[in-house]
Amino acid sequence: MATFFLIIIYLAFISLGLPDSLLGSAWPVMRIDLNASLGTAGILSMVIAVGTIVSSLMSGTILKRFGTGKVTLVSCIMTAIALFGFAWSPSLVWLIVAAIPLGLGAGSVDAGLNSYVATHYKAHHMSWLHCFWGVGATLGPIIMGSFISGEGLWRKGYLTVAYIQLSLVVILFVTLPLWDRVAGNNSNPDADSEHELNHPELEQAAENTKPWKLRGVKLAMLTFLFYSAIETSMGLWGSSFLVNIKDIPASTAATWVSVFYLGITFGRMVTGFITFRMSNKQLIRYGQLIALIGTVLLVLPLPTIVSLVGFMIIGLGLAPIFPCMLHETPVRFGKKHAQSIMGFQMATAYTGTTLIPPFIGLLASNFTLGIFPAMIVFFAIVMLLCTEKLNKYSAKVNVG
Repeated sequence: MATFFLIIIYLAFISLGLPDSLLGSAWPVMRIDLNASLGTAGILSMVIAVGTIVSSLMSGTILKRFGTGKVTLVSCIMTAIALFGFAWSPSLVWLIVAAIPLGLGAGSVDAGLNSYVATHYKAHHMSWLHCFWGVGATLGPIIMGSFISGEGLWRKGYLTVAYIQLSLVVILFVTLPLWDRVAGNNSNPDADSEHELNHPELEQAAENTKPWKLRGVKLAMLTFLFYSAIETSMGLWGSSFLVNIKDIPASTAATWVSVFYLGITFGRMVTGFITFRMSNKQLIRYGQLIALIGTVLLVLPLPTIVSLVGFMIIGLGLAPIFPCMLHETPVRFGKKHAQSIMGFQMATAYTGTTLIPPFIGLLASNFTLGIFPAMIVFFAIVMLLCTEKLNKYSAKVNVG
């Protein structure tokens, strides 16, 4: 039953990823129909991200009161309603209104499912869980790309994803009684990751120290900020960059954005197996170096196909970073403050999601979208430098 139910959770994470990549893929066509500027997509992205932050901060209380199953069901209903709202919105104002429940629904289900899997399943399932988010994020542009070749057909793309979301709502409703049953039968799985190791020297050093004063915490937070900046900006502006700078048709550009998410998806699937042989630090370092190589390919004046390959390379590089950074948190800072520091890291990640893409959109509106790849290279370099410096602190905690 636990294995069967894990499939249900994976399906829920697919549905979480589906809407994330739709806006960026459809925006080159949507903005023409709605008479909106290029940078307006940044505003919509910011509204969604703020909703996600709010619901994530409230998720602890909500999950404790109602349980993961009910919260996941209601969150998926909210997401489906929001997607129908996007499909039927007659103006930009209504798009902004629909963006609110989209963000609120995403935050709670993200926090709830991550917590549930971490508590009731072995640690390597976390990489695979985020892999299935990538499945949804990959399918989103593919679905949208099959519709946006005609005027106004982007609405059918949103409708298609909304109906998929409704199907998941039905599945979650039918399986609702299983959440507590599986939790009761599948608690305390065998430990198989560094998360479960005890570090008494870290615990003693951190005993009287505030979490944010531990040495390296700010570097970890910056890593999450710039990781989210790269991933979200690639999803939101990648299609527009290919259309406006590389002169690629909108439908083709949407397909290559899904190749970027395919790289993340495939990479996380492989990472789930590699974690048995390589450390989190190694996976994070190699992932960042690969992502940096991919970002450089976007900047160099090379044939268009090289930029397209760069999209997949960046996705492959980003794949292990987020789940491995989460898994490494108790090892870096000790178990006492691990949960609080995870919260800081997630909040910083959402901050990057909220602020950086609109900032790039603002710069692109006032200058040119040609600055996009240069910004991505800068983010990748800073992320790598932060992590390498953080690695020097991972064996001890310094009272700040």
